[in-house]
Amino acid sequence: MIAIALCAAAFLACYWAGRRSLGQGLVVLLAFGYFYGILRANLLTTFAHFIFDAGLLGLYLSFWNKSGSSRKSSTAARVWTLLLVLWPVMLVALPFQPLLVSLVGLRGNVFFIPLVWLASQLKRKDLMELAVGLALLDLVAFGFAVAEYFLGVPRFFPLSPVTQIMYASGDVAGGYLRIPSTFTSAHAFGGTMVGTLPFLIGLWMEAEKRILRILGVIGIPVVLMGMLMSATRSNFIIACGMVGFVLFKTKMKAPQRVFFVLIIGIVGYAALSNARFQRFKSLDDADTITERIAGSVNRGFFEILTEYPMGNGLGGGGTSVPYFLEGQVRNPIGMENEYARILSEQGIIGLLLWLSFLGWFFYQGRFAFSNGYWATSRRLTWCLTAIGFGTAWIGTGLLTSIPGTVLIMIGAGWPTSPPEPSEVMLTTRMRHPLQAVGRATDVRILQR
Repeated sequence: MIAIALCAAAFLACYWAGRRSLGQGLVVLLAFGYFYGILRANLLTTFAHFIFDAGLLGLYLSFWNKSGSSRKSSTAARVWTLLLVLWPVMLVALPFQPLLVSLVGLRGNVFFIPLVWLASQLKRKDLMELAVGLALLDLVAFGFAVAEYFLGVPRFFPLSPVTQIMYASGDVAGGYLRIPSTFTSAHAFGGTMVGTLPFLIGLWMEAEKRILRILGVIGIPVVLMGMLMSATRSNFIIACGMVGFVLFKTKMKAPQRVFFVLIIGIVGYAALSNARFQRFKSLDDADTITERIAGSVNRGFFEILTEYPMGNGLGGGGTSVPYFLEGQVRNPIGMENEYARILSEQGIIGLLLWLSFLGWFFYQGRFAFSNGYWATSRRLTWCLTAIGFGTAWIGTGLLTSIPGTVLIMIGAGWPTSPPEPSEVMLTTRMRHPLQAVGRATDVRILQR
């Protein structure tokens, strides 16, 4: 009954918040995503697996009758959403897998994709609401991570079929488990922390109220420490790249740059002075890294292409299936490669659709580097999403991670949308007042 009540609460809360604004709707959805892992681990019922899904459905329905965005890229994002959704829906009718397995696979292949279209409509007000919400959620998640660091992960995540992955990752110095905070795994925790970093930097640099800028500043070291506590190496590399980009490629006032360097120095000292934060040192083991990449890229991809040109059915190629349905999957195949998973379940047509979408995403990346409000965050978010798509061949879960996939879909939709003319003009007016007047006049003439 508790799980059913939580599903209903998630649906209603996300629907109500989404009717108010897209930013608030995303914050409420992400709040349920942040706590999805710990709720599912302690509520071992079927409905516990659908808490986040109910919230996402509520968010979608809240925008059902809303007017579309005036941005040109919104139409393209909507077309890609339809293309990427319709093909897997058609595959459900094919008798490759049992209906329940196919429906779970359908969820894993299409459920998050409409977020690309929604994210293409984010406005400045929505971004501010989203950034503030993420900063607060990160603080809560970090609090749980600290508690697990001192009290132990088992106190919060009892051993069960849904937490086995956590207990299989006791490879931190001293035999400790990686810290999952409130998420489904340590990797989901670390990935979400890194994924929110562009928004926290934007909050620090763009907020007008001092208290919000302070919230962004506090959030930056918090997410970096959370990433270290998760002991995930790929997230460490991505975080270092983002820090370097902000430090060397972003215009900041001298006090801001000094303060940012001080933050990084404190986090770096914490990492070097605690062995439990140093799992990233295993990146020096070239043999292990080479074996991991070779296994993910080469092992079985072309065999899958030859044997299953139309795929093995939704849910039959590596999509995470609840433990109570695992025995019903027919001829299960898969490899640690997101594109191989798409090929295994959607066939060559599905894979070509996704590769075409990625081509559009990289082409639209030119808008991510345009001027306007939240310019640094736009660039960081697009780069982070590009890295996610670019490294999907060495892992799975890019399209099913809760709530990490929400951030990926936002990164595929928001930065690829051209900034609103008002945003560019206002930014230009702040830097070059006389030029801004001329551009505003040009815009009015064009609108006529």
